[in-house]
Amino acid sequence: MIAISFLTGELLLAAVWLTVRAAVCIRRRHIDWKREACLLLMYVNLAVLLRFTFYPMERVNGRVEPLWFDPDGVFPLRVNFVPLVHILEYDSLRDTLLNIIGNAAMFVPTGIILPVLYKRLNSFWKVTAAGFGLSLAIELLQLPFSVRATDIDDLLLNTLGCMAGYGVYRFFRRHRASIDNAGKM
Repeated sequence: MIAISFLTGELLLAAVWLTVRAAVCIRRRHIDWKREACLLLMYVNLAVLLRFTFYPMERVNGRVEPLWFDPDGVFPLRVNFVPLVHILEYDSLRDTLLNIIGNAAMFVPTGIILPVLYKRLNSFWKVTAAGFGLSLAIELLQLPFSVRATDIDDLLLNTLGCMAGYGVYRFFRRHRASIDNAGKM
């Protein structure tokens, strides 16, 4: 078994992120600071997703427990394809609500940031598909780790959160457009 500490996971994410951003800036020979600020928000969003989806929620002695990779524990794959079967199997109503609201809320920023960053993601369905793809990638990355079973409920709730985030984005975009139009009169 291999233990991956939270700090190591975050440093790995930061190293990959900085390498990619440096390569893009070198290739373009130009830095768009406004876009880099938006991308930094996406990085923070991904870092939060990494924390809550891969590392155990319980702390031991005030520290986040490490992520464990056990090659012998990968198979059989722990996948639930039936929606809403295990969603109410938590110890308390609080834990159930925390799971439902938490899974959706984690992806709300994704639904807001994606259309700001990528102009091609200009519709509800495109942002929904991107949120679904990101959630699917996270669920698939969880398979080799002893985190939890990959669950269709998480995929659905994460996508729902991304959809809600896009709704927030559209609301503020329309509100801003109406203010701009009122100012032109």
